[in-house]
Amino acid sequence: MPAAAQDMTPVTLQLKWVTQGQFAGYYVAQEKGYYEDAGLDVTIKPGGPDIAPEQVIAGGGADVIVDWMPAALAAREKGLPLVNIAQPFEKSGMELTCRKETGIESPEDFKGKTLGVWFSGNEYPFLSWMSKLGLSTEGGPDGVTVIKQGFNVDPLIQKQADCISTMTYNEYWQVIDAGIPEDELVVFKYEDQGVATLEDGLYVLEEDLADPAKVEAYAKFVDASMKGWAYAAENPDEAAEIVLDNDMTGAQTEQHQQRMVREINKLVDGSDGTLDVSAADNTVNVLMSGGSDPVITKKPEGAWVSTVTDKMKEMN
Repeated sequence: MPAAAQDMTPVTLQLKWVTQGQFAGYYVAQEKGYYEDAGLDVTIKPGGPDIAPEQVIAGGGADVIVDWMPAALAAREKGLPLVNIAQPFEKSGMELTCRKETGIESPEDFKGKTLGVWFSGNEYPFLSWMSKLGLSTEGGPDGVTVIKQGFNVDPLIQKQADCISTMTYNEYWQVIDAGIPEDELVVFKYEDQGVATLEDGLYVLEEDLADPAKVEAYAKFVDASMKGWAYAAENPDEAAEIVLDNDMTGAQTEQHQQRMVREINKLVDGSDGTLDVSAADNTVNVLMSGGSDPVITKKPEGAWVSTVTDKMKEMN
């Protein structure tokens, strides 16, 4: 039975990117009343190219943010006390997609090539990977030339880059839709290269975790969100429809969102939101192995806690 309106606890969630299937679980949880049933009044704020979730939460514009662990840890080291309270995505969707005609068959073939990379925090795993391969990112015959890729796949389509950054659930399909068939592409998943870092986790400010009422609200929020993800896994097309209903820009298409939800479900992979600490440790190791320019300079302390997911399990 939903609580009376005045008894609802408000929670504002700031997404990492625009309204799309990447965030289906949250929109489904809202649409299906899972948040309301938990006594929560949840506001979901879409992100975009000009929105940094870390800045939003620092400025008091959100209680919880969806963020990638590299960006969150980098922000934490710079003084913003972000803490991971749950990790809906178990796997990374990051990959480098190359045209086969460039002759690239393995990462060793990147030498001398031009690679498109997203910045704004998304470059961290890439830089660590290149460091691991011993390739300079300053160009030249023994290194790679990095071009700052916009949030599109144009550099590959227009042959300005040999490879570009794609997510399994989004840009890869934009390449296919632009008319390059799968058999003309070579794809390197970060997950397979041992340089995967955790994406789409839920982060709050450390001070909130000192307040038992907030911990309880966050536990309810994570629980309801994961119910939303479980529903999206069982009903991907309906979940895509719910996402489209929430897309005020009208920019998303049904086919693309249906594919995205299906690919995202593989990354969530039945998670209950509990963080796998070994995956977090691996993320830290990848970030610290960035050669002369590590993303973080020391192992973080207190950057993730199980307090919220432990509370969630007690409640169930």
